[in-house]
Amino acid sequence: MKYLHTMVRVTDVEASLRFYCEGLGLEEVRRTENEKGRYTLIFLRAPGDEGGEVELTYNWDPETYGEGRNFGHLAYRVKDIYALCQHLSDMGVVINRPPRDGHMAFVRSPDNVSIELIQDGTLPPQEPWLSMPNTGKW
Repeated sequence: MKYLHTMVRVTDVEASLRFYCEGLGLEEVRRTENEKGRYTLIFLRAPGDEGGEVELTYNWDPETYGEGRNFGHLAYRVKDIYALCQHLSDMGVVINRPPRDGHMAFVRSPDNVSIELIQDGTLPPQEPWLSMPNTGKW
């Protein structure tokens, strides 16, 4: 058995690609457009990672998606959690659970998918993250 991917539905392809690619640093691997089914599939993965992918599914006909609690989060190991959180914050992304401990943070995608960022190793706590409160839910 081999893990393949996790699918998340998105409502705005450009906003989602900005978040996942420009923000998190994932890269688009392939894209499929299905006119009969009226959807687009975009597969992303972390650079150099041949493992599991994230499948962004965009349904062409507008839908409202509820926030299901049965889906927890996507998790990524990162080289510098402080630099990535600063980069995301500079892009306007809310850091829901700041990396106060130098190890873990949570953000949300434009479609409210929870993303856990885990530092490879642990960095010493530092400001402004150390004093930053949680915002919203993660």
